[in-house]
Amino acid sequence: MKKLLALGMLMGVFLTSSSLFAQDDAKMVLINEAKKETGEITPDNLKKMFDDEESVIILDVRESEQRAEGDIFDDMVAVTSFSITRGNLEWEVLSKITDKNIAIVTFCRNGGRGALAAQTLKKLGYKNVKNLQGGLADWAKAGYSVKTGLGVTKLSKE
Repeated sequence: MKKLLALGMLMGVFLTSSSLFAQDDAKMVLINEAKKETGEITPDNLKKMFDDEESVIILDVRESEQRAEGDIFDDMVAVTSFSITRGNLEWEVLSKITDKNIAIVTFCRNGGRGALAAQTLKKLGYKNVKNLQGGLADWAKAGYSVKTGLGVTKLSKE
């Protein structure tokens, strides 16, 4: 009886974990479709846009508590940015970004929600939207500046 109970518990854990993996797989399918549909920009290419002083809006779609991690920063140009959580995007973006032709780069922590946000913006009629590949994490890993409440910092490549 104990063996049967243990086997039942093990099967329950297996089924629960495989269900969670299936949910993760479904999310990744949606994220990958969004990335294909809208495209991504690398941290290096975004930095080049800043260096070339191209007009671009940076749209942070992270949750408010995640914003303490820092913001994309460039000490050479004033970065135009907005923070709208992914959950509020459809409700707020039309009043905050009225020019549907301006370049917009979405970002989140690692790139998933940013890709979904970029896809939504395209569906709302914004014409020049890309997601920052790898999000804020890859921006920082590339050695570019991040501004936090403690100041501006860069990760060392050493």
